[in-house]
Amino acid sequence: MAILTQMGRIELASAIHTRPIYLAWGAGEPSWDEDAPLEAQNSTTLTSLLGYRKARRVAFCSPNDEGEIIVSNGRFALSDTPTQHLYCQFTFDFEDALGQDIREVGLMVGTLAKPEVPLGKYYLLPNEIKEAGSMLLLEHRTKLHRDQGVRETFEFVISF
Repeated sequence: MAILTQMGRIELASAIHTRPIYLAWGAGEPSWDEDAPLEAQNSTTLTSLLGYRKARRVAFCSPNDEGEIIVSNGRFALSDTPTQHLYCQFTFDFEDALGQDIREVGLMVGTLAKPEVPLGKYYLLPNEIKEAGSMLLLEHRTKLHRDQGVRETFEFVISF
């Protein structure tokens, strides 16, 4: 039986690390407030897309019980050398999707803005996207209302 080796996993993480990474968020469906659907492995898009935020930080990390990165799948410490684990941090600004309800997020790899979008713009609306990219992670979540004066931060560790 063939297996994916440790070095193979590190190579996959390294390849993803070099690409544009965005977090897409969407309104989902109001009916999800009672009973959110399970995430489907074959998902490619969000149900009700609101926008994309470019990753503030993408770094390699390793499992570590004393690590400073605390996510739902454990604790991790940053690593100066490539590992099979990628830490992605996204911080949305105050105005991003202000007044909207967020029920779904998707980590997208390879997202590209249209050529006319100014360089350095890190929050993109759906009509500013040339290429949505590939969905690497999908999460349906409890409704989060985007309120004035709040900057939302999302953190994920993806293990290959």
